[in-house]
Amino acid sequence: MRTAAGETALGLLLTRYSVSAKHLTEPGPSDDDIWTMALAALRAPDRSKLVPFRFAVARGEGLQRLAALFEGYARRKGKPAEEVQRDRERATQAPVAIAVIARIDPANPEVPAHEQWACVGGAISNALTALHFMGYAAKVVSGARAADPAIEGAYCGENEQLVGWIVAGTPKGPVKPRGEFDPAAILKQF
Repeated sequence: MRTAAGETALGLLLTRYSVSAKHLTEPGPSDDDIWTMALAALRAPDRSKLVPFRFAVARGEGLQRLAALFEGYARRKGKPAEEVQRDRERATQAPVAIAVIARIDPANPEVPAHEQWACVGGAISNALTALHFMGYAAKVVSGARAADPAIEGAYCGENEQLVGWIVAGTPKGPVKPRGEFDPAAILKQF
Protein backbone atom coordinates (compact mmCIF):
# COMPACT_ATOMS: atom_id res chain seq x y z
CA MET A 1 0.00 0.00 0.00
CA ARG A 2 1.43 3.36 -1.01
CA THR A 3 1.62 6.15 1.56
CA ALA A 4 2.14 9.89 1.15
CA ALA A 5 5.51 9.67 2.93
CA GLY A 6 6.52 6.76 0.72
CA GLU A 7 5.51 8.61 -2.44
CA THR A 8 7.53 11.64 -1.35
CA ALA A 9 10.61 9.49 -0.62
CA LEU A 10 10.24 7.61 -3.90
CA GLY A 11 9.90 10.84 -5.84
CA LEU A 12 13.07 12.13 -4.23
CA LEU A 13 14.94 8.86 -4.85
CA LEU A 14 14.10 9.04 -8.55
CA THR A 15 15.95 12.40 -8.73
CA ARG A 16 19.25 11.01 -7.39
CA TYR A 17 22.20 11.18 -9.77
CA SER A 18 25.92 10.87 -9.19
CA VAL A 19 27.76 14.19 -9.13
CA SER A 20 31.52 14.38 -9.72
CA ALA A 21 33.76 15.90 -7.06
CA LYS A 22 34.66 18.81 -9.37
CA HIS A 23 30.99 19.84 -9.26
CA LEU A 24 30.76 19.80 -5.44
CA THR A 25 31.41 22.60 -2.97
CA GLU A 26 30.95 23.44 0.70
CA PRO A 27 29.08 22.86 2.79
CA GLY A 28 29.75 19.17 2.97
CA PRO A 29 27.91 16.81 5.25
CA SER A 30 28.32 17.64 8.94
CA ASP A 31 29.30 15.07 11.56
CA ASP A 32 25.60 14.61 12.37
CA ASP A 33 24.83 14.11 8.67
CA ILE A 34 27.60 11.50 8.39
CA TRP A 35 26.17 9.76 11.47
CA THR A 36 22.74 9.64 9.80
CA MET A 37 24.35 8.37 6.58
CA ALA A 38 26.00 5.56 8.58
CA LEU A 39 22.68 4.65 10.20
CA ALA A 40 21.14 4.38 6.73
CA ALA A 41 24.07 2.22 5.53
CA LEU A 42 23.49 -0.11 8.46
CA ARG A 43 19.94 -0.76 7.15
CA ALA A 44 21.33 -2.64 4.15
CA PRO A 45 20.33 -6.31 3.93
CA ASP A 46 22.91 -8.07 6.10
CA ARG A 47 22.42 -11.75 6.83
CA SER A 48 23.72 -12.70 10.29
CA LYS A 49 24.44 -9.00 10.97
CA LEU A 50 28.07 -9.31 9.90
CA VAL A 51 28.41 -5.63 8.94
CA PRO A 52 31.06 -6.43 6.31
CA PHE A 53 31.99 -2.78 5.80
CA ARG A 54 33.18 0.34 7.54
CA PHE A 55 33.78 3.96 6.58
CA ALA A 56 36.70 6.37 7.08
CA VAL A 57 35.73 10.03 6.77
CA ALA A 58 38.21 12.60 5.40
CA ARG A 59 37.78 16.35 5.41
CA GLY A 60 40.31 19.12 5.97
CA GLU A 61 43.58 17.50 7.10
CA GLY A 62 42.28 14.07 6.06
CA LEU A 63 41.81 15.31 2.51
CA GLN A 64 45.39 16.60 2.52
CA ARG A 65 46.61 13.13 3.57
CA LEU A 66 44.52 11.62 0.77
CA ALA A 67 46.03 14.15 -1.66
CA ALA A 68 49.53 13.03 -0.65
CA LEU A 69 48.53 9.41 -1.27
CA PHE A 70 47.12 10.28 -4.72
CA GLU A 71 50.28 12.24 -5.52
CA GLY A 72 52.47 9.29 -4.50
CA TYR A 73 50.38 6.99 -6.67
CA ALA A 74 50.78 9.28 -9.69
CA ARG A 75 54.55 9.48 -9.16
CA ARG A 76 54.85 5.69 -8.88
CA LYS A 77 52.95 5.41 -12.16
CA GLY A 78 55.49 7.77 -13.80
CA LYS A 79 52.96 10.44 -14.67
CA PRO A 80 54.22 13.84 -15.82
CA ALA A 81 54.25 16.70 -13.27
CA GLU A 82 50.99 18.27 -14.47
CA GLU A 83 49.15 14.94 -14.13
CA VAL A 84 50.68 14.41 -10.68
CA GLN A 85 49.26 17.79 -9.66
CA ARG A 86 45.85 16.92 -11.15
CA ASP A 87 45.78 13.66 -9.19
CA ARG A 88 46.60 15.56 -6.01
CA GLU A 89 43.83 18.07 -6.69
CA ARG A 90 41.29 15.30 -7.35
CA ALA A 91 41.58 14.23 -3.72
CA THR A 92 40.58 17.65 -2.41
CA GLN A 93 37.83 18.68 -4.84
CA ALA A 94 34.91 17.49 -2.70
CA PRO A 95 34.36 18.79 0.84
CA VAL A 96 34.22 15.21 2.17
CA ALA A 97 35.64 11.89 0.95
CA ILE A 98 34.33 8.82 2.74
CA ALA A 99 36.37 5.69 2.17
CA VAL A 100 34.35 2.48 1.91
CA ILE A 101 36.25 -0.47 3.36
CA ALA A 102 34.96 -4.01 2.88
CA ARG A 103 35.54 -6.71 5.49
CA ILE A 104 34.61 -9.89 3.63
CA ASP A 105 35.04 -13.25 5.35
CA PRO A 106 35.25 -15.82 2.54
CA ALA A 107 35.34 -18.67 5.10
CA ASN A 108 32.07 -17.74 6.80
CA PRO A 109 30.06 -20.99 6.91
CA GLU A 110 26.65 -19.27 6.89
CA VAL A 111 27.05 -16.22 4.67
CA PRO A 112 28.89 -16.69 1.36
CA ALA A 113 31.18 -13.93 0.15
CA HIS A 114 28.76 -12.87 -2.62
CA GLU A 115 26.08 -12.13 0.00
CA GLN A 116 28.57 -10.09 2.03
CA TRP A 117 29.48 -8.09 -1.08
CA ALA A 118 25.77 -7.53 -1.74
CA CYS A 119 25.55 -6.03 1.75
CA VAL A 120 28.47 -3.71 1.01
CA GLY A 121 26.75 -2.58 -2.19
CA GLY A 122 23.48 -2.05 -0.33
CA ALA A 123 25.28 0.00 2.32
CA ILE A 124 26.83 2.21 -0.36
CA SER A 125 23.46 2.70 -2.04
CA ASN A 126 21.76 3.54 1.26
CA ALA A 127 24.57 5.98 2.12
CA LEU A 128 24.24 7.76 -1.24
CA THR A 129 20.46 7.90 -0.90
CA ALA A 130 20.64 9.28 2.63
CA LEU A 131 23.07 12.01 1.53
CA HIS A 132 20.71 12.89 -1.34
CA PHE A 133 17.71 13.03 1.00
CA MET A 134 19.67 15.45 3.23
CA GLY A 135 20.26 17.76 0.25
CA TYR A 136 23.81 16.78 -0.69
CA ALA A 137 25.16 15.37 -3.92
CA ALA A 138 27.58 12.46 -4.00
CA LYS A 139 29.31 9.91 -6.17
CA VAL A 140 31.33 6.72 -5.66
CA VAL A 141 34.83 6.85 -7.13
CA SER A 142 37.21 3.93 -7.23
CA GLY A 143 39.42 2.54 -9.96
CA ALA A 144 43.10 1.72 -9.91
CA ARG A 145 43.90 4.09 -7.02
CA ALA A 146 41.68 2.09 -4.66
CA ALA A 147 43.63 -1.06 -5.53
CA ASP A 148 47.03 0.58 -5.06
CA PRO A 149 48.83 -1.20 -2.18
CA ALA A 150 50.09 2.04 -0.59
CA ILE A 151 46.67 3.70 -0.66
CA GLU A 152 44.85 0.57 0.41
CA GLY A 153 47.39 0.04 3.19
CA ALA A 154 46.70 3.53 4.54
CA TYR A 155 43.05 2.62 5.03
CA CYS A 156 42.86 -1.10 5.54
CA GLY A 157 43.79 -3.59 8.17
CA GLU A 158 44.10 -7.32 7.82
CA ASN A 159 41.35 -8.94 5.73
CA GLU A 160 40.03 -5.58 4.54
CA GLN A 161 39.76 -4.15 1.03
CA LEU A 162 39.34 -0.55 -0.06
CA VAL A 163 36.29 -0.37 -2.33
CA GLY A 164 36.57 3.35 -3.13
CA TRP A 165 35.31 6.68 -1.82
CA ILE A 166 31.98 8.39 -1.57
CA VAL A 167 32.68 12.03 -2.39
CA ALA A 168 30.01 14.37 -1.06
CA GLY A 169 29.12 18.03 -0.85
CA THR A 170 26.69 20.63 -2.10
CA PRO A 171 26.22 20.69 -5.87
CA LYS A 172 27.58 23.85 -7.51
CA GLY A 173 24.59 24.03 -9.81
CA PRO A 174 21.62 22.03 -11.01
CA VAL A 175 22.29 18.30 -11.09
CA LYS A 176 22.33 16.99 -14.64
CA PRO A 177 20.89 13.54 -15.38
CA ARG A 178 23.10 11.19 -17.33
CA GLY A 179 20.19 10.15 -19.48
CA GLU A 180 17.02 8.22 -19.04
CA PHE A 181 16.90 4.55 -18.20
CA ASP A 182 14.43 2.02 -19.53
CA PRO A 183 13.22 -0.40 -16.83
CA ALA A 184 12.05 -2.77 -19.58
CA ALA A 185 15.72 -3.49 -20.32
CA ILE A 186 16.15 -5.08 -16.88
CA LEU A 187 12.68 -6.54 -16.18
CA LYS A 188 11.73 -9.99 -17.42
CA GLN A 189 9.06 -12.46 -16.30
CA PHE A 190 10.17 -15.84 -14.91
